[in-house]
Amino acid sequence: MSNPKGPIKKALDISAMQEDFFADTALVGIVSSLPAYRFCWVLNQHFDIDLVREPDMDICIPGGENGGHYFPIYQYAEPSSSCIYTIYKLKTDKEVLLPEVKQLDYLWMIQSNDPETDAGNIAQSLRDIPDIQLAQVLQPDKLKNLNNLIV
Repeated sequence: MSNPKGPIKKALDISAMQEDFFADTALVGIVSSLPAYRFCWVLNQHFDIDLVREPDMDICIPGGENGGHYFPIYQYAEPSSSCIYTIYKLKTDKEVLLPEVKQLDYLWMIQSNDPETDAGNIAQSLRDIPDIQLAQVLQPDKLKNLNNLIV
């Protein structure tokens, strides 16, 4: 029997998913004019890590002439700890992944046992790199479109 009022629509509650995804994380917003591959190479050299692009994780926002805007994701997991670094490119083709921080070029998400301390240390170290104009720790609760980061 069909519903006389039409199909039943259910809203997807992403708040629990968002809470799980961002548990034990901190965010560092970065301004740098370097292209993503070069930016990650600089970070790899400076921090002695191995950020690698994960095309399967690229974020696609539908729209535009090409069917969507792709935002590359680079990731590195420290082999001897639970620490995971994820770099999001926030701008592509004049589109932004997080409109509320459109001045930022990159976002570094740190997942670790002590993410706030790690983020503070990383932001401080990033300020020593000549190709980086700004590095600041961000408060995730201030970002309205945080769900755009969930991969």
